[in-house]
Amino acid sequence: MDKDIIANNHPLHLTNLQKVFWPKEKITKGDLVEYYDKISKYILPYLKDRPESLLRNPNGINGHSFFHKDVGDMPPKWVKTQKIYSESNEEDINYLVCQDKATLLYMVNLGCIEINPWFSRIKSLDKPDLIAIDLDPLDIDFEAVIETAKGVKEVLDRAKAVGYCKTSGATGIHIYIPLNAKYDYEIAKEFAHVIAQEVHELLPDTTSIERLTKFRKEKVYIDFLQNRKGQTLAGAYSARPKAGATVSTPLEWKELKKGLTPEQFNIKNIFKRLEKKGDLFQGAIGKGVNILKCMKNLGY
Repeated sequence: MDKDIIANNHPLHLTNLQKVFWPKEKITKGDLVEYYDKISKYILPYLKDRPESLLRNPNGINGHSFFHKDVGDMPPKWVKTQKIYSESNEEDINYLVCQDKATLLYMVNLGCIEINPWFSRIKSLDKPDLIAIDLDPLDIDFEAVIETAKGVKEVLDRAKAVGYCKTSGATGIHIYIPLNAKYDYEIAKEFAHVIAQEVHELLPDTTSIERLTKFRKEKVYIDFLQNRKGQTLAGAYSARPKAGATVSTPLEWKELKKGLTPEQFNIKNIFKRLEKKGDLFQGAIGKGVNILKCMKNLGY
């Protein structure tokens, strides 16, 4: 089943809307399009002016998936793109930039269940707007992830730095610290490294800052290496290609307690939460922290 729509005054041809993307839940591509249509006003502030790494699942969560970064001349002319030189590829890559609902739905029509924006914007590609701390568990209960997130909050409080947390929509928690493009990626990564080290010292038995999986079995990996140019994580309010059609959902810090699970939040029930709590993530792209002051507050 195909459908022609108009979004932001642009014509859009949506295809295969009847295709089942989540077989167990019987959720279709059309349902996913409807989700992103409804969530667009919440998710777009976190996408605008950012290059997108397209993670495509054209046959749903059980089908082949692939990252698609260089869109070339494929998008319609009304879709914004940005050429960015890739040192590893030694050539320009033409990234899609999601500026509006029409572009968001165009991405979903390509099979993008998950939305992966850069941490920096096209006007300041070398200076991220935020730092990401990715808590990634390996063979350990989600309660350990919750305790690790609390540890991050404790370190941020000592640093007098604000942070905003969200479920990853999979097995972990993401914590973002606003920077407002005041520092380059290397400085951001080093500050994230300091935070990771401080948290690991608080919770040495259940956390790790070792990247190799053999060194972090039954641990929560505190990943600070995401803070590199071109790296991405699933954004706030992004659906995930996981069982249950989960959504990466912003949280209040007080919600980090026993019983919390990423599976609680999905494309069907997220809107009741938004009606009640509103967008909890706005500060993540707000006024940036002062890293030098934060480091001094931590004793460095």
